[in-house]
Amino acid sequence: MPAPVISPAERDYITQGVEYDCRADGRGRLEYRHLVLETGILSQTSGSARCRLGDSDVLVGVKVEIGEIEQGQPDQGRIVCNVECSPSASQQFEGRGADDLNTALTLSLDRLFNGPQNGLDLSKLCIVPGQQCWVIYVDAMVMDCAGNLFDCIVMTVRAALFDTRIPRTELQDLGDGEYEFEVMDDVEDAVPIADWDRLPISVTLYKIGERYIIDPTILEELSSEVTLTVGINKDGATCGMQKGAGGSINPSLLTEMVQTASTIGKSLISQLDKKLIADDEAVQTKKMHGEPVQKLGFFAAVI
Repeated sequence: MPAPVISPAERDYITQGVEYDCRADGRGRLEYRHLVLETGILSQTSGSARCRLGDSDVLVGVKVEIGEIEQGQPDQGRIVCNVECSPSASQQFEGRGADDLNTALTLSLDRLFNGPQNGLDLSKLCIVPGQQCWVIYVDAMVMDCAGNLFDCIVMTVRAALFDTRIPRTELQDLGDGEYEFEVMDDVEDAVPIADWDRLPISVTLYKIGERYIIDPTILEELSSEVTLTVGINKDGATCGMQKGAGGSINPSLLTEMVQTASTIGKSLISQLDKKLIADDEAVQTKKMHGEPVQKLGFFAAVI
């Protein structure tokens, strides 16, 4: 199926709206659409989350398994990412074009969460030095695409990793470099990923005309000349950067866009983390009092 197209009249209408800070859906240039984020929705995973940003819909499941430490690598665990776009989500996801998009999204996600500034101390995932470690498998499924797909995926992955629990292990040193460990089966003994709050999110800025926006719709994406995706942690520090599309960005505008991404990302992480933590505490309180919990980690927010 052909990729979606936009007419010159629609492009001009969107560009003029962005210039006057009034987009077609009534938002300003730096406003997100309605966001709904759920955690703990897949019972057979170590952690899970679902995010609906506008009409974009992403589901993420996380599995934690014991694996071998890679040769030549430090004694640390690792994160393995995979993104799949459902053919029913968009006409673009049918045929071989979907394979290229899946690969591109997977590589971008891997660079963000396995980069040197991803925030996690992966050495804490080591079980037996030089031998075995925890491997975190992250599988993202795009169920509907209505713009700003990568940012939606990253938010969902971060929430799923917050929800992830790793079984506790007991390690015994037998001497002469020999170790023995036992994995505790009790779910209550499982622990969250250390320093999960240091994980970054991504803020993608789309340049339209002489201005730029965040969280675009499909038509706004088609009107964009160039994109800039910036990884931001909770301190507002830049963890990575990637330019997309074929346009160019003036150096002075580039600096402004990075600063804008830092401000937006820091604020967004603060709001999301407060909601995630508050919801998790509410769920734990209900469990302590024996009250039924129908769904874990549901909240809706307009950022």
